[in-house]
Amino acid sequence: MPQNITTSAKSLVEAAEREVETLSIEEAVKLHGRDDTVLVDIRDPRELQRDGKVPGAFHCPRGMLEFWIDPASPYHKPRFAEDKRFVFFCAGGLRSALAAQAAQRMGLKPVAHIRGGFGAWKQAGGPVEAPEPPKPKT
Repeated sequence: MPQNITTSAKSLVEAAEREVETLSIEEAVKLHGRDDTVLVDIRDPRELQRDGKVPGAFHCPRGMLEFWIDPASPYHKPRFAEDKRFVFFCAGGLRSALAAQAAQRMGLKPVAHIRGGFGAWKQAGGPVEAPEPPKPKT
């Protein structure tokens, strides 16, 4: 018998966007390089290697987010204890809505996420570090 999924991923993202601030790509690009803002890239490491990254963004794989935020966790990252605004992004703006919602529910504030994610960032001409060439196999 198949699983009976009662809540779609789309509805989870829509609910998250009702709870957290969503920034347009124009607003987000203006925040790049500011001392009071941390851009948090939650993409998988393979995505960064393949597609490049935003210079200066803090990389936190989505699967580690809650553990890196929690100061009581053995995986806590001091970056998340800074008194700054945390702006999350992923490839297209779906995972980052869920990540920003989780961070906000944990008490991290202020938080926001970028509509359209890294794809929109690149299209808008935001700064991008090219992907690293693959290491030669020895």
